[in-house]
Amino acid sequence: MAEVVDQDEVDRLAQAALAHYAVSPNCTLQLINLSENWTYRVEDPDSGTTYALRVHRTGYHTPAEIASELLWIDALQQDDVVGTVTPLAARSGERVIQMATDALPERSVVLFAWEEGAPPDPDADLIPVYRTLGAISAGMHEHARRWQRPDAFTRFSWDFDTALGPQGHWGPWQDAVGLDDEKRNLFQRTVDVVDRRLQTYGKGPERYGLIHADMRPANVLVLGDDVRAIDFDDCGAGWFMYDFATTISFIEEHPMVPEWRASWLEGYRSAGTLSAEDEAELDTFVMLRRMMLLCWVGSHYAHAIEAQELGADFTLATCPLAETYLSHYA
Repeated sequence: MAEVVDQDEVDRLAQAALAHYAVSPNCTLQLINLSENWTYRVEDPDSGTTYALRVHRTGYHTPAEIASELLWIDALQQDDVVGTVTPLAARSGERVIQMATDALPERSVVLFAWEEGAPPDPDADLIPVYRTLGAISAGMHEHARRWQRPDAFTRFSWDFDTALGPQGHWGPWQDAVGLDDEKRNLFQRTVDVVDRRLQTYGKGPERYGLIHADMRPANVLVLGDDVRAIDFDDCGAGWFMYDFATTISFIEEHPMVPEWRASWLEGYRSAGTLSAEDEAELDTFVMLRRMMLLCWVGSHYAHAIEAQELGADFTLATCPLAETYLSHYA
């Protein structure tokens, strides 16, 4: 669920957190992103160094889960799979510290080295971007299959129950904004087909493992030929092909999706292998993700501007997607 807090209090907590790191007391903070977490750009005038500080929301990940996210980031960089971000340790040696104020309960904070670059221009030709996303995903999936995880590693999962079940991470789909009986019946039939097909598809190690789970173009940084994957906040156990579905989050009905999908598949095959069954279920994973986004909008609608902007129109636009899906797979 979305967390509602006083922004000034989060700013104060972030400023106080900097005292735990080997940075100048003269550092300045600028909030650059507020979605699920708060991300600040930190400028150290004494050293000329820039950092990124992430203040986590409460109730989504435990400190151990966040530390595990950082362990996977380490492994991806050390094994030369993909450039990511570099988490930095506090003076205590810990990379996930706990902070609280009189007004805010304890939450986790992580400091990263600043990475230059920017996400791809959404108005540019994204076909090459999707080819790159496919290749990156294939490399990460191959790595996940062979990586020996540390004993302390723990992350949540994105199986059917945790995605669309009553206790799903983003709440129940029945809380979608603007839902009426007709839409509810349509979506229930859709969810039932998704569930049935995923049970048949299965969770074997060649299909299900550690995934990024939010591989949108907005979550890569491009600087020349260098491409870095960022925002591993949702990483966990899930179906590998779900990573494709996340690349078209919120824009599943865009007319370029078939071309983007073909490009993603081309990129994936350049660095990994796909079975016919994998490709056959891409539509199922797109539908799974779209229904999950209905959950997200519903659970964040009261407090998140992006969810309010999507609102009932997003629910309505999901109907033809569900009808098309059912016409092919029901």
